[in-house]
Amino acid sequence: MENLSGFGEHAQVQFQDVQAQFVTMTGSADNAKGVAIGISSSVFIGASFIIKKKGLMMSNETAKKQASQGGFAYLRNPVWWVGMVTMMTGETANFLAYAYAPAILVTPLGAITIAASALMARCFLGERLHICGLFGIAICSLGTVLLVRFAPEETVVTSVEEVWSLGMQPAFRIYFVCVILSSLFLIYEMVPRFGQTHVLVYILICSLVGSLSVVAVRGLGIAVKLTWRGSNQLLKPGTVVLLLWVVACIFTQMNYLNKALDTFNTTVVSSIYYVIFTVCTVTASMIMYKDWEDQTFVTIFWQVSGGAGGGGGAHVQG
Repeated sequence: MENLSGFGEHAQVQFQDVQAQFVTMTGSADNAKGVAIGISSSVFIGASFIIKKKGLMMSNETAKKQASQGGFAYLRNPVWWVGMVTMMTGETANFLAYAYAPAILVTPLGAITIAASALMARCFLGERLHICGLFGIAICSLGTVLLVRFAPEETVVTSVEEVWSLGMQPAFRIYFVCVILSSLFLIYEMVPRFGQTHVLVYILICSLVGSLSVVAVRGLGIAVKLTWRGSNQLLKPGTVVLLLWVVACIFTQMNYLNKALDTFNTTVVSSIYYVIFTVCTVTASMIMYKDWEDQTFVTIFWQVSGGAGGGGGAHVQG
């Protein structure tokens, strides 16, 4: 018993040492929580791509109209719903990650989603994983390490009203209008003509709309965190509007992501989605939350290098 007790104490000390080193590496305790939650989120989302793809494949065997053609037979497939629940779990974790760490740190961690989905697609869908794919996974991992090492501090926001004041800045309003107009153009003009042949059409819709959902999710995360610390923000009208906006964005993303997965190779979809979604999200977050305002040139350089590494690795895998 004494040996077991001594082993337990030693393991606890080791865990605390690792935890302290991780906090030091990420720059703050909040960043460390955000990174840990973000990594688990990426694994769940990567798995959901594979499970949903499997469900789509199974439903297409009996469906008269496939998802890529506007059909919804997959809604009756239990495997697809398992994938949906897995994605919701991952997105919930992602939501919590944005409450603790800035988007420029959390979003690029999606490189782990690419690696996870590529490996699982090989195992469960029989999709080919060539040597370039393994090399891409390695590059994604290196980019993630760089991002974590040079993570920025989160902008301090003390209320939901402050989130809305950031959202009403002229620069972000211009970005918002451009995203809405671009998305409508893609949906009504480009999807009917090129949706079945160009994966970029579906991915652009998901990424543009997703960038708006991320800045709103970050606002919701801030509201939850402030409420947890004693300043209730959940019943404010601004919080309710943010929640409704996130729900609308998620349904739009889910619809067009399903179409992309039903039409194109899973690894291609996830890798291109990661790159464009990251660019759109970081851009939106920089404009609204001013993530780079107080950063040094060296820190920004390594953050960009880490993001480029993740994007380059995703491109190689695709």
